[in-house]
Amino acid sequence: MRRWLVVLGMLAVIGVGAAVYFLKPVTGPARDLTLVGDVERGNYLIRLGGCVACHTDAANGRAFLSGGAGLETPFGTFVPPNITSDPNAGIGNWTLAQFAEAMSNGMGPQGHLYPAFPYENYTLMSDQEIADLYAALMATEPVNEPASDSTVPFPFNIRLAMAGWQNLFFSPARFVPEEGRSDAYNRGKYLAYGPAHCVSCHTPRNALGALDWSKALTGSPGGTGGRAPAITRDALFGQGYDEAILAQTLLDGFTPGFDVLGGPMGEVIADSTSQWTDADRAAIAEFLMAE
Repeated sequence: MRRWLVVLGMLAVIGVGAAVYFLKPVTGPARDLTLVGDVERGNYLIRLGGCVACHTDAANGRAFLSGGAGLETPFGTFVPPNITSDPNAGIGNWTLAQFAEAMSNGMGPQGHLYPAFPYENYTLMSDQEIADLYAALMATEPVNEPASDSTVPFPFNIRLAMAGWQNLFFSPARFVPEEGRSDAYNRGKYLAYGPAHCVSCHTPRNALGALDWSKALTGSPGGTGGRAPAITRDALFGQGYDEAILAQTLLDGFTPGFDVLGGPMGEVIADSTSQWTDADRAAIAEFLMAE
């Protein structure tokens, strides 16, 4: 009997230890919440970060940033929410601290956020950019119409499970430039891994929906992130791209073979990359085509 009690005690200790580990908060460096945001810079970040393509379902008559089309994944269909300044249907009642927590650590007022929202990428943004983006969203036209509900079946609808997922796969941090590289290269890398989140779509994921960072930008065969081609240097070069052509494609959607990119990438070009500065398109092209 004593031996069984010892075994049960050990199992209890292991269980409690595992619970503590997997449920502990995952947080990165503290944000400076005293910074004053700039709406104009924030409006550019809305385009840079792909907010429009995800959070505006224009095909179904939704207003700007009032809710996007559903993203189908093996874990359910996630509907991007209303992120206008409306205090009820949108995020107008969020504080800067709450917004920073969602963008940086994947924790919203409603609990742990699903990685369908690319906080793994937004965590790399600077403190000033977070303040700027918040200011721009608070200045949007409020739309008092909630987005449709996501359809996430059991057990994936248990948000607390995301605590374990974050402990396993999420490492919040800020972007660190690569030494020995040009400013343009590092800007492009920051965009691809950060706010533009190219890596989020163009990288395969494991069975739990986590990015396989060892195969970044090698393409996604489908599943959680949807199907997306490889955008490594070799893959792009094989399709006839160089830096100038790639930057131009991000502006007008025309490929080296004179096709026009459609589907999700067409939306990204229309709502995002075509409205970037020439310098940012050139920077991401330099990074993707670099040896």
